[in-house]
Amino acid sequence: MARVRLSVAERREELLRAAIGQIQERGVAAVRIADVASALGVSNALVLYHFSTKEQLVAAAFRYAAEDDLAHLRKLLGRRTTALRRLRSAVRWYAPTGQAKGWRLWIEGWAAALREPALREVTRDLDREWKAAIAGVVAEGVAAGEFRCPDPSAAALRLTALLDGLAVQMTSYPGAVSRARAQEWVDEALARELGLEREALTATGAVTPGAVT
Repeated sequence: MARVRLSVAERREELLRAAIGQIQERGVAAVRIADVASALGVSNALVLYHFSTKEQLVAAAFRYAAEDDLAHLRKLLGRRTTALRRLRSAVRWYAPTGQAKGWRLWIEGWAAALREPALREVTRDLDREWKAAIAGVVAEGVAAGEFRCPDPSAAALRLTALLDGLAVQMTSYPGAVSRARAQEWVDEALARELGLEREALTATGAVTPGAVT
């Protein structure tokens, strides 16, 4: 059966999705242009037409995955509800106990970024945008009187560090931390950063300033 002719944009997206799959399966170091081509039943030359080197393909694949994650994060944080609810939804989604990105992919990316400048730029950009988005909503909640946080940027950094660290532990060493315990730690950390009791994270209705300690 003849392959459907794709536009340049559609072909690039197809190649990027295939590259992500191969990276998750084989790792950044082991994946080859030939692996991506074989997964789609196309020639190496076609892949190289769109991405002249493996390094360019890998960096583009991670950027594609990053943009997808950031789009979902913005959707969660842009909902018309309290800042607390938006923060909790975003943190729970991003946490290794949630439904966020394939953590194995990003651990591979972080490791490879130590040696690949282009990939380091992608992972650094994602990290900056994630922290800025979280810090922005924390600042909104402070301004609205929902909770207190003297330094939203520092709070975002600490939360991200916890989530990333738990992801490495749970992905690299299955069973080291249970999902229930990890979620408990994440909720405790979020409540602590916002000056709230943990129970306030699941309370119905808007959070009032009187709930702040």
